[in-house]
This record gives sequence, C-alpha cells and structure tokens, in this order.
Amino acid sequence: MENKIYDLVIIGAGPAGLSASIYASRYGIRHAVISVLPGGAISETHKIDNYPGLENLNGFEFSQRILKHAQKYQPDFIWEKAEKLEKTGKNFILITSQGQKIKCQAVLLATGTQRRRLNIAGEEKFSGKGVSCCATCDGPFFKNKTVAVIGGNDSAVGAADYLAAIAEKVYLIYRKSELRAEPYWVNLIKANKKIEIIYNTNPESIEGKNKVEKIKLDQSWQGKPEIPVDGVFVEIGADPDTELVANLGVKTDENGLIKVKNGNITNVAGLWAAGDITDSSDGFCQVITAAAEGAIAARSISKFLKNAAA
Repeated sequence: MENKIYDLVIIGAGPAGLSASIYASRYGIRHAVISVLPGGAISETHKIDNYPGLENLNGFEFSQRILKHAQKYQPDFIWEKAEKLEKTGKNFILITSQGQKIKCQAVLLATGTQRRRLNIAGEEKFSGKGVSCCATCDGPFFKNKTVAVIGGNDSAVGAADYLAAIAEKVYLIYRKSELRAEPYWVNLIKANKKIEIIYNTNPESIEGKNKVEKIKLDQSWQGKPEIPVDGVFVEIGADPDTELVANLGVKTDENGLIKVKNGNITNVAGLWAAGDITDSSDGFCQVITAAAEGAIAARSISKFLKNAAA
C-alpha cells in the first residue's frame, strides 16, 4: 500500500477534530482526519441546546452539520482506527487499522474519551442484551418498558430525560446525595413523573437469565434489595483516550488529561491535543470548548509549519 504524506494529521472527528480541520483548511494546511466515528461521540447525544445559535438539535444532526462543513474544504478523511503512532526525527509515522502508513510533520490528537464501566457482575454478560452505554442508540428497544440509568452527570441526566419519552419508567441511580449535572437538566428530570431518582446507592450486580431482568443494589430501595428492570444504561463518565500517544512520553495530569500550553501544544515537539483529553478550558468538557481548542490548535500548527518551512 502506498504511503501517504501530509503536513498535519488530525486524529479524531468530533467537535475538536472537525473544528481543527475547518481551520486547517482555511490556513491552507494539507491534512487528513482519521477516525472510526464520523462526528465523534457527540453524535450519540440525545439533545444539544447550549451551543450558541443552534437550538434543540440531537447529537447526530449536530455532528453531521460540523462534518459537512469540514468536508466542504475537501481534506482527506480516513475512516479507520489509528493503531500506532511513532516519532522518527522531526516527523511522525502513523499506522492505521487497515495497514495504511501515513507520514506527517504535525499531529493533533482529538480522540476524546472512553466511557467508564461499572465493573460489576452481569455488566459484560448482558452487554447488548439489556446493558448499554448509548441511550439514543438503544433506547427505542425499551418502548413501554422499565429501565435504569446509572450516574449523576449531564450525560446520565440527559439519558434519563430521553428514555422517559420512550420507556414506561426510568430509575436514575446515583451514588451521591445530589446530582452533579447542569441545573437545567436536573430541573427537567425532577419535573418528570416517569423518572424516579435513587440517591446514595450503587448497583451491585445486573441479573437475569438470557437478558437483563433486575438490578441488585447495595442497599434496599423501598424495602427491596433489587429493582426489576428491562435495561440498564451506564453513564458514569469517561476517561481521556490517550493510549495512542503513551509511548511518546506525553505529560499528563493526575486525571490522565494531557497537559497543554498556549496554542494547545504538548511537551512533545510537533504534537498538539484538543478537546476533552486536555487539561485546558478549566476542565469544562463542552462542545463549545472542544471546538475552540481545535481552532486554537490549528492556528498554532499553522505557525509551526510556516516556521519549519522558513
């Protein structure tokens, strides 16, 4: 297979990566975007209503708008997984899951996060048989049924709101005494009679025969140690997806987030990072901050490439 050469490779096609692509195109940077998920994880989000000028869009529609904008400038899109990244001198060599070998001067990592797992009995066994991490993907399978959402962040509360329009009953189970989601979401679900919030409680196991039938709790709820449910949606947060650059000696903070300087520059020459994987934007993981970081990184990369060519 013929090797490909670019000035820049952007790894990730979410808001950060696509925003960076748009700006890279406008700066005249020859680049490619590599990802297995067009639009990124935001495409699986139930509703986005906090991005200025774009109201009440589902995540898929929102992500496709950004993708279409980026595609207008005709960079190369490679819908494969970035398997291996190495640095050789001043350049990088990237190998994709289909064996493509790509050489570039600069890399922008915008891989986002990987969802956390409960790591309890039954979670893996019933994956795809009632256990899910994507309400918008699998919610329609639970029409008029009873489901549980685990978590108390924005994604958990958003999932509960979405599922309440489909399921007969939604339990929101959270390990603390107060939800940590945005007040807008909290007020919305508290007003929904189909949603019941269970505080200070953890799931111990997910049980059933051939599919999910109940979830066992670490303490009784209304006198019962378990709740009959047809589905369990895990929304307990995510960790930065930085495995691809672990071998490069990239500096991270105590939470595994990549440390970046002005311009979203990492400690590795030629490597930038943007979006939810960085310690930038005060840890405020939002679409608007991811897009901004992508744009900032592209501008910084443009300066770097011009200096390298001088």
